[in-house]
Amino acid sequence: MSNLCPSIHSDLLQKGIVKFFNQPQKGKCNTRLYLVPNGISTRCSFFRCYATTKSLHVGGPVNGNQVSSVVGGSEKSQRKLLGDNLEMKLGELFSEIKSLIKMGNKDDALDLLEANYEAVKEQMIAGDKTIQEAAILDIIALGYMAIGDFKMVKSILNTLDEIVHNLGDDEPLIDSILTHMGSMHSTLGRFEKSMLLYKRALEILERYHGDNSTSLVMPLLGMGKALGSAGRATKAVEVYNRIISILESNLGAESEEMVVPLNALGNLLIEQGKAEDAENPFMRIVGIYTKLYGKNDQRVGMAMCSLANAKCAKGDADSAIKLYKNALEVLEHSESMNINDSVLEKTRIDLAELLHVVGREEEGRELLGECLSITKKYKGEEDPSFVTHITNLATSYSRSKNYVEAERLLRSSLEIMERNVGPDDPSVTFVMLQLAVTLYNMNRDEEAELLALKVLRVREKAFGDASLPVGEALDCLICIQKRMGRDAGEILDLLKRNSSIQEKAFGDESEQVVETLKKIVFFMDKLGIKDHKAPFQRRLSLLRSKFKQQIQY
Repeated sequence: MSNLCPSIHSDLLQKGIVKFFNQPQKGKCNTRLYLVPNGISTRCSFFRCYATTKSLHVGGPVNGNQVSSVVGGSEKSQRKLLGDNLEMKLGELFSEIKSLIKMGNKDDALDLLEANYEAVKEQMIAGDKTIQEAAILDIIALGYMAIGDFKMVKSILNTLDEIVHNLGDDEPLIDSILTHMGSMHSTLGRFEKSMLLYKRALEILERYHGDNSTSLVMPLLGMGKALGSAGRATKAVEVYNRIISILESNLGAESEEMVVPLNALGNLLIEQGKAEDAENPFMRIVGIYTKLYGKNDQRVGMAMCSLANAKCAKGDADSAIKLYKNALEVLEHSESMNINDSVLEKTRIDLAELLHVVGREEEGRELLGECLSITKKYKGEEDPSFVTHITNLATSYSRSKNYVEAERLLRSSLEIMERNVGPDDPSVTFVMLQLAVTLYNMNRDEEAELLALKVLRVREKAFGDASLPVGEALDCLICIQKRMGRDAGEILDLLKRNSSIQEKAFGDESEQVVETLKKIVFFMDKLGIKDHKAPFQRRLSLLRSKFKQQIQY
């Protein structure tokens, strides 16, 4: 959300509120693919399904980056053939891995991946480093990516990079393999490498199909995402606009295939601070879904949420709230969506957050209470999300300065968490710290200090002495001890320690560091440490000059 509607996350001690929260035989003709017996039917009859790491990762909601075969496929008639038998086996392997992961059989999926990896390694040792080995390694890498074994993915990609570098552009499936590799490199943060692979895939496809073919859409989508992630937003916008132009000329302006690039473009424009420009892509998505499925379809409701976010980013909170409410009504009445669906839950929380920001806290609290009641009914009080909703409701009461009710809810939340994960689990500290802030606001400083000290000890052990969670606990403890009149020298040491943590996390000239510097200078004055104060004083003066604003301390 924008300056108007930021995440509700600010200094704990100033506002007492946090953001509302919402995972073999050798030889080319006898390649062995270790498929589980009685294999299931495949979803893609041959390998050219343009899988991505997102499409392989199953078990969650449909991802907006998936594109249908109308966009993803490309003709094979002008290309060498890999062999129908191998392509079929690759498709079966891909589907089997997805199925195992979806069913939660991670160990079986790993066994399948390891068996195939060992088989293809034997072939490569024997000197076979052809498109067939590349195709199998590609599927294996996608499987490890879905499981989350990035170390293995990096190793396989390094081997793949070497193989595809020596393969010609006329090899079968080379463009789809390059596209998959680009996606995986991008996921691993290797954006420059990713863009080079996408570029080669695009050049191949353009040579066979021209520069206005829908076959270009998948690598272009990957290219756009990599450019945006690498900070080259202007170029990414150009890429998304090219995709939109290709789809409009081939499939029409109201084709459902338009949704993916329009959504990506809108989100990127919001990130650039161009919220007004972002409205148009999201409005088009709402229009496309409305025409195809009717105004009461859940896809329309979800698109309205995206448009509401753009309105909010532009500063039009009233319009955003109306859109969120309309979206919520559509989603709640959708036949295909349960009342406890995660999408509905997120929409309620987003709307509640916005209502709190504009001062309509009672309305927002009603939505948070609804989330709590639904979770209690359908998941029970021991479900982790139940604790989240209790904490969110407590946060709301804290914002309204109803600290008594906030304390009651936070203690209830803390009791559930300690019962489920133990009192020393680091996850408990987030509720515990919020309870410390609430007690501080109720002038119960000794109780607040004890909790803050416990949070600090647990987080030091769990995250390390110089971690950001430790810095957050230090910040809270410092404020409490300052009001209690604890030893100024000890507080100064805590401030210096926190300043070091903040510098690493936010940068030497961040707002957090400046605020801590002000406190350091204050305590040095109090202690009469004038000689050591000079370096800190100079830093504040330089920052004041740089940002052209007075920094009082």
